[in-house]
Amino acid sequence: MDGKRTWVATFSTVLLIFLSQETSALEVPLDLPQPPTITLQSPKDYIFDPRENIVIHCEAKGKPHPGFSWTRNGTHFDVESDSKVLMKPGSGTLVIDISEGKAEAYEGTYQCIVHNEHGTALSNKVVIRQSRSPLWTKERNEVIQVQTGDFLVLHCRPPAGLPPPDIVWMDSNFQRLPLDSRVSQALNGDLYFSNVLPEDSRPDYICYARFPHTQTIQQKQPISVTVLNNSPRGEHRPSFMTPLGATSTKMALRGETLVLECIAEGLPTPNITWQKDGGELPSGRTKFHNFQKTLQIHDVTEADAGDYRCKATNSLGVAQHVIEVTVKAAPFWIGAPRNLILAPNETGILTCRVGGEPKPKISWFVNSVPIDNAPKDRSRKVDDDTVILSHVQSGSSAVYQCNASNEFGYVLANAFVSVLAEPPRVLTPPNRVYQVITNNPALLHCASFGSPIPTITWFKDMQTSIKNGDHYVIHENGTLEIHVAQPLNSGKYTCIATNNLGIRENHVYLEVKEPTRILTPPEYKVVQRGMSASFDCKVKHDPSLVPTMSWLKDNGELPDDERFVVGEDRLTIRDVTDGDQGTYTCITNTTLDQDSASAMLTVVAKPDPPIGLELADQMERSVQLSWTPGDEHNSPTQKFLIQYEDLLHQPGVWLNLTEVEGSITKAQLNLSPYIYYSFRVFAVNQVGYSEPSQPSSQYRTNPAAPDENPRNVEGVGKTADNLVISWTPLTGFQSNGPGLVYKVQWRQKDVDEDWSSESIANVSHFVVSGIPTYVPYEIKVQALNDYGNGPEPEVVIGYSGEDLPLSGPDNVQVMVHNSTLAEVHWEPVSPSSVRGKLLGYKVYYQRERGLHEAEGEVTKEEHTLTFSGNRSDGRLPGLRPYSLYSLSIRALNSKGEGPTSQTKTFETLEGVPGPPSFLNVINPTLDSLTLKWGPPKENNGRLIGYTLTYQPVNSTSVLGPLQTKNFLANETTIILENLNSSMLYKFHLTAQTIKGSGPARVEEAITVMDTTVLSRQVDIATQGWFIGLMCVIALLILVLLIVCFIKRNKGGKYPVKEKEDAHQDPEIQPMKEDDGTFGEYSDTEDHKPLKGSRTPSNGTVRRDESDDSLVDYGEGGDGQFNEDGSFIGQYSGKKEKDTHEGNESSEAPSPVNAMNSFV
Repeated sequence: MDGKRTWVATFSTVLLIFLSQETSALEVPLDLPQPPTITLQSPKDYIFDPRENIVIHCEAKGKPHPGFSWTRNGTHFDVESDSKVLMKPGSGTLVIDISEGKAEAYEGTYQCIVHNEHGTALSNKVVIRQSRSPLWTKERNEVIQVQTGDFLVLHCRPPAGLPPPDIVWMDSNFQRLPLDSRVSQALNGDLYFSNVLPEDSRPDYICYARFPHTQTIQQKQPISVTVLNNSPRGEHRPSFMTPLGATSTKMALRGETLVLECIAEGLPTPNITWQKDGGELPSGRTKFHNFQKTLQIHDVTEADAGDYRCKATNSLGVAQHVIEVTVKAAPFWIGAPRNLILAPNETGILTCRVGGEPKPKISWFVNSVPIDNAPKDRSRKVDDDTVILSHVQSGSSAVYQCNASNEFGYVLANAFVSVLAEPPRVLTPPNRVYQVITNNPALLHCASFGSPIPTITWFKDMQTSIKNGDHYVIHENGTLEIHVAQPLNSGKYTCIATNNLGIRENHVYLEVKEPTRILTPPEYKVVQRGMSASFDCKVKHDPSLVPTMSWLKDNGELPDDERFVVGEDRLTIRDVTDGDQGTYTCITNTTLDQDSASAMLTVVAKPDPPIGLELADQMERSVQLSWTPGDEHNSPTQKFLIQYEDLLHQPGVWLNLTEVEGSITKAQLNLSPYIYYSFRVFAVNQVGYSEPSQPSSQYRTNPAAPDENPRNVEGVGKTADNLVISWTPLTGFQSNGPGLVYKVQWRQKDVDEDWSSESIANVSHFVVSGIPTYVPYEIKVQALNDYGNGPEPEVVIGYSGEDLPLSGPDNVQVMVHNSTLAEVHWEPVSPSSVRGKLLGYKVYYQRERGLHEAEGEVTKEEHTLTFSGNRSDGRLPGLRPYSLYSLSIRALNSKGEGPTSQTKTFETLEGVPGPPSFLNVINPTLDSLTLKWGPPKENNGRLIGYTLTYQPVNSTSVLGPLQTKNFLANETTIILENLNSSMLYKFHLTAQTIKGSGPARVEEAITVMDTTVLSRQVDIATQGWFIGLMCVIALLILVLLIVCFIKRNKGGKYPVKEKEDAHQDPEIQPMKEDDGTFGEYSDTEDHKPLKGSRTPSNGTVRRDESDDSLVDYGEGGDGQFNEDGSFIGQYSGKKEKDTHEGNESSEAPSPVNAMNSFV
């Protein structure tokens, strides 16, 4: 870019406003001669406060700087002759000091006259008036009497102030009187009652008038109203109190606010509605006030004229009134005259287009003089609202005034005509940079001046001429507009201003930026009070723009609280409170644009406790409890929990009574007698339980007879001659009254006898003594109090105490099923001998000895089995075979065991024996093994012999046939001969009775000379001697490899000369300088590259080209080593070279390749 640039942030809205200003007025540079232009003046109507100075503004510009003078009431106002009037230096603004004099002397109509050698301009006429707040005229108000139901109007009639006062009705305590649809204040300040009520009687209806400029309040004398009820007026249909009659008229001025009013009386109080006949009320500009009694239409237009109908309606009828609205208009500008800059001999036109109703009269002035009285000018022609200036000449500059007036006002405009001959000049600063966001309009300015008016042309990048078209618009003031700017529109733009006196150009620059967008907007959050909330706001923006981010809460600044932490793209609120709830907005700004996104934060918490607990519908056994819910804190109440406290029986203890849904705020509670109730309520929402409400007032229920008897009544004997009757006592809540006792009744079941009874208190059991053992009794326990008996109790069966059984079972028999199971049978004892509840029978049995054993060789161990219930048999499992057992049986009740039965003995059958006690293999030889064993520890019968099976095996399979040998019971050793040497054998030895063979004893042995092997042979690869041998061999091989490698590095050569001679390839065979033969490798070359090899110019060798090792040839496919280390297959007639090969490497072979060649 050329020169220094001025940066301009171009918001489209601002630019369009600026453009409209540019095209509406022609600015002449102040260094050029020009008539005066008024830049500031006071409004036409000026009401001043007598406590402050009067300031009448009049500011202007021109070349030379203009002078100022004033008229007052149409005549010259000599400012200098009045010491209290000061004109500000350099301007025409008047400051009038009225602090000591009479302000009324300066009231009047003022007009400012601005003039220089090129013309004279006029300001509007300013009417100066002093604000006034006159007192109320003295009057005596008599008491107003009115019948109930009649209407009433209290007149205010405030003094005429300037401006008019604000009216308000209050009482003697300065409290505003309440207004509603029945009592309302009219536009004129009167107070209207559509119907009066007895409570309207009062002696102090006072109308106050507040004068805004002087800040004073005037008070009317109080009005006393007495409402009588001796002849009240009943209900009646509506009629209008204002306006009166069926129709009325209203005139409104265009642009002002139309206010229509209808106030009706009637009983019941009427409702007011509005409509426009033949049309709709204007949308967006209509408002209703004063309980629908006032209709306002803002910014009135001619279309608002018509008939407006107000309706007053109550249950007895409808009243209607039509207001005919006409719209007039003070003069208003359609097109005010604009300044003209004309070159000599040019023609110009001044137009003065105005509207108004009635049609305004247009008057033209030249330099403040009526145009008819001005010096004649042949170049000037006046045609109603147009002045045509033809072939103007230098020196004919002037200021023209257009005045349009009708009965409602006037408008006045100045427009100068300046005759100049001036070459073009560009007023827009050079090298200005305009920045705009993609897809927004771009406005590039070329403000210029010249006379004649210059023609503006635009070029882009000094080459492309820009014409008006779809993408571009060149405005009248020279501004270039690009409707939708795109990045390709960025660049240098040149505007050229041309007239017949010269040419001038200016350069500006356009930069089109990417828009700023919020990619991750904040999201709606629901957070519990006391927790933290976070809102994310991630932004994408043009890299050349620096965004700034700010956060708002409810469209205002964030609270000044350290709990609010603003990060780079996140807002965190710690320890959230209820006051933090609201809408949070993230705003990201650059110098060109902004984006914003909002999200709600809802703070939830436990509900506040209910309040206002009230008791209603109080009955003997019920009451209605109602309450007012507390704040839900944004989490709906799910339910209410009602608790009660019994202040009589359990003070301080709160118990749950019932629950109701969260939408219900009352509950019918069922109560019990003789309780001093107090209630409280909890609210429950999703967050949790509220604190309890304050307790309700106490509610006492009257005593009554018990509603229930004790529960869990039972009778159990503790000794053989008693019966203990017990129960769960009633609580104080269940007692229903004072004097609670229990009536205990009992009698023997199935015996014809009367009930025995006893009344007792404050206990939960009663003992009946001296009764038979284990006899059933009928039992009843009834609750009684001072107010009566409880319901008839249920009968419960109980038993007196038990005693030990008197006899044992008879006729005990045993049936043996097998060697380990026997079945015992007996004859049950008689019920009378049980003397209690029979729990079962207990069998005592013990093993006396084995049948093959002598007396006294065994330790006896007694066993027991209990068979529940009234049984006569049972099974005895787990017995030992071939044994002698004894048993006895006892009857069992809850008191204990009775006498034992007669002892019975029985024998179990033989079974298979246990395994031999041991099996040892001794004295192994090359072909024999000696086996020795011991008899079973448990013969379980008469032992008749042993069976031995054996066969050769290895770790995975059987190697020979199975052989079997039988032995007598007294044999315990055997020598097995003719076995294979160094062979593993497996042996199985079992003992036998007549019932068969028992479990086997298993052993393994191996026939090895002088070595006893009792475990399995393992694989040779796992033996220690073999592993050691392999390690020694590997170490020797490694030493040999290292020796060979060292020898080759000390001068060994690869005998590949013959192969190289046979395959001459200049690309792969480096040559010696002298004889052209291949160079032999030697470590004395210090790793220099071979002559003729391709070495990079930078002196380095790429690893993938020159680091070929013998590994590459040994593992690369066809290439292999001979035993002497030379290559084979590498230089065969066909050359194979992959993309990673370079020149042949002359480096020494690696140890890995050396090992490969050795192998």
